[in-house]
Amino acid sequence: MAEALKAMYNKEFLRRFGEKVRAVYDAFDMEGFVATAMDEPWDGLELKARMRRITATLRAYLSIRYEEALDVLSAMDETCIGFPYLFLPDFVAVYGQEVEHWELSMKALERFTQKSSSEFAIRPFLLSDPERVMCQMRIWSQHPNEHVRRLASEGCRPRLPWGVSLPMFKRDPTLVIPVLERLKADPSLYVRKSVANNLNDIAKDHPAVVLETARRWKGVCPHTDWILRQGCRTLIRKADPEAMELFGYAKTTDVVPLVTSASLSVLPTRLAIGESCELKYELCIREGGPAHVRIEYGIDFVKARGHTSRKLFLLSDKTVPGGTCLTGIRTHNWSNLTTRHHYPGEHRIALLVNGCEVANVGLVLYSF
Repeated sequence: MAEALKAMYNKEFLRRFGEKVRAVYDAFDMEGFVATAMDEPWDGLELKARMRRITATLRAYLSIRYEEALDVLSAMDETCIGFPYLFLPDFVAVYGQEVEHWELSMKALERFTQKSSSEFAIRPFLLSDPERVMCQMRIWSQHPNEHVRRLASEGCRPRLPWGVSLPMFKRDPTLVIPVLERLKADPSLYVRKSVANNLNDIAKDHPAVVLETARRWKGVCPHTDWILRQGCRTLIRKADPEAMELFGYAKTTDVVPLVTSASLSVLPTRLAIGESCELKYELCIREGGPAHVRIEYGIDFVKARGHTSRKLFLLSDKTVPGGTCLTGIRTHNWSNLTTRHHYPGEHRIALLVNGCEVANVGLVLYSF
């Protein structure tokens, strides 16, 4: 993914950006900026390294005070829209952390995030002074612009992909929850997705905090209930008993099993890496009232050293009448992916209902 994205930073892009800068600051040496930014080893730089190279080169060619440089960038940022311009907030993160620049830098991040995103750039400030920045996040959570409100949540996610980790919030998310509290019924789906992802991050380290929050928020409004369902998705995948109960999944006990019968088959039972198999399942739910069921299949993938690691795949998540028999067919592809490499050996495939295994089958995978 990063390998393909980095190509957007090329000579044409840099020249277009340089022209925008020169239009508001005629002393800007556009040709020098482009040549320096693309100096060796440009071709070997990945996405984030290219972004940082542009940031550093921009600072070198805006050889004026930080405050004046921000004035230049703010004068032309209306046309700098989207992911490619993350180096504008990055400029703030790298050169605006001095105490005397703090308020100016916050205003710049607030401005730049409305056209691009400051979710990565705010994190060095959080690491330096989390309490002060989280006070700013609470202010941003009430901002009229949805991009700024999203920054209030996305910027403090403990485990933001591609972002610098925030170990203090992994240890203690106390400062994060009040911000999410203000956003729990936000009218913007863009913001609600971020709140849900933040809760899901917290749940990986502090499930009890998220479950307590979910119990407080549940039933406030449909927007909030959607956030909670998405924010507890990791807990539900793990079949956490409290999460399963909170979201109404049917229980199973030794006395009253949820599934009265189940079967799982696979064809072929032996195949090569890169081929596909067909999984067929059938199960019957106990008689009685409606039951909310989550049906998954899990594969115990053989790893390079011979041990196995389970990965779950969702088949269905719905409420069905008591006594219902459910059937389904799913094709599973065994091609290698950037995120998963397959190894030969016997793989165990299990059928699970609400986290409980009800049937299993074996499959032998081999390499050509």
